[in-house]
Amino acid sequence: MKNKNVLWIVINFIFLLIFNTIFFMVSGFKNSASILISYCFIHFAYLMLITTPLLIRKSKSAHVFGYSLYTISAVYFLIQFIIGIIFIIISPKSTTIAFLIQLCIAGLYGIILIANLIANEHTANAEEKRQHKIAYVKDASAKLKILLENISDKEAKKQVERVYDAVYSSPVKSNQNLAIIEYNIIESINKLEDEIYAKNNENIVTLAKLLLNEINERNIRLKALNSGA
Repeated sequence: MKNKNVLWIVINFIFLLIFNTIFFMVSGFKNSASILISYCFIHFAYLMLITTPLLIRKSKSAHVFGYSLYTISAVYFLIQFIIGIIFIIISPKSTTIAFLIQLCIAGLYGIILIANLIANEHTANAEEKRQHKIAYVKDASAKLKILLENISDKEAKKQVERVYDAVYSSPVKSNQNLAIIEYNIIESINKLEDEIYAKNNENIVTLAKLLLNEINERNIRLKALNSGA
């Protein structure tokens, strides 16, 4: 992994090495202010391009975020590079035009980049919120499905299957007011797990019936809360 990072760093600095070598060999070390301004803006644009990965929010849509941010930074660098080279070639005596044009381009890039970062944050937060909401149904269903495979008693298995069906068909969308009851359901499933592995069939049936009541209560309360919203 470290070798891979080193290689990427080397690749990123190849452009800087080639560009600076050509620049100083052609123009020398004494340049006008307008040339130096363009030189700095080109380096700034390239720096933003190679540091774009640091701006990508970790999420399921990270590849989408990365593509959009890379595109924005790449387009900015290309435009800045072309305009910067033009100003370096013509080398205007006045620094005002060279500075203002490139500053405006950098400013426009900053606005677009920040707008996309805000949009990405919103999307990532929405994804995290959605994942949190489906955690109850997903985790509970998965655990109950595994537990069913370890029950041999017909009546016990029948009751646990009813619990599984109730959880599996429960609404995915949750509500923060139901956090406690959902936590209690998960805890009851954990207790049910202990009884299943202990082969206490009577306790399995009792716990399964209590669990079914808890799940139904959760779903009824959720429906009421959604209706009130």
